[in-house]
Amino acid sequence: MAKVIYERRGNIFYITINRPKVRNAVDPETGALITQAYCTFRDDDDALVSIITGAGDEAFCAGADLKAASRWSADYPVSLARDVDRARIDMYTNLGYMGYTRGVDIFKPTIAAINGWCVAGGLELATWCDLRIAADHAKFGVLNRRFNVPLVDGLTVRLPRIIGLGRAMDMIITGRVIDAQEALQFGLVSEVVPRDKLMERATELAQQICEYPQGCIRTDKESVLRSYGHTLSEAYMIEAELGALTQLRGVTIQAGAAAFAEGKVGLHGQRTAGKKWEKHGL
Repeated sequence: MAKVIYERRGNIFYITINRPKVRNAVDPETGALITQAYCTFRDDDDALVSIITGAGDEAFCAGADLKAASRWSADYPVSLARDVDRARIDMYTNLGYMGYTRGVDIFKPTIAAINGWCVAGGLELATWCDLRIAADHAKFGVLNRRFNVPLVDGLTVRLPRIIGLGRAMDMIITGRVIDAQEALQFGLVSEVVPRDKLMERATELAQQICEYPQGCIRTDKESVLRSYGHTLSEAYMIEAELGALTQLRGVTIQAGAAAFAEGKVGLHGQRTAGKKWEKHGL
């Protein structure tokens, strides 16, 4: 059985980490397959939104497969030191052990449907996604703290941005477990739903996003990602430049405004009023 299953159904791209016997832990092969899945999603013009989840209902992902890691060659640190240049190149080009967790070129919306334990590297993978929906039995934590395993798939970068520095430090340093309701309070997840409704709700949300013209979603997401950490004036310029790119797409600002003026979209709180955007508004 494949360790990662992925497919597009309509405009929604589903990725499932398929190792339930080890709580969907990620070994090198699994990480490579997750990367392959996200590259396929990125390059498929008809795939507009992705949803990643774990097989079964016990775990989204328990992080790196430590049993597999324990079998790594004992001379790994020595061999790394022998070729520092190669090690540095790998640090800059590796897309992440957990699978695309250092990838920065997907501007389509991404969702994590968290169905149980979401810890260590699994939390790193979930925080790479734009939106996180949790089942009511989900648990979160930096449990690798107890094994002396560092965070190398982006959590020290993304978690403070998502929940704030103080709460991020609390989770990272103490390694404590929080439940779905506390994660919702933190802003780590945007919704908590019954476990049997998780994929239904994730799909519903993805479909709502698919109904929008996609051009501005992508440029606005890129602006958020690229402008973070810049000075205010630099961030405004990034936003302005990316906003201008909308005019190079199939649905210009004028076309969107005309659809509103003609009563075809967005009136009285309606998202789309049944409007179908040619080529997904791209």
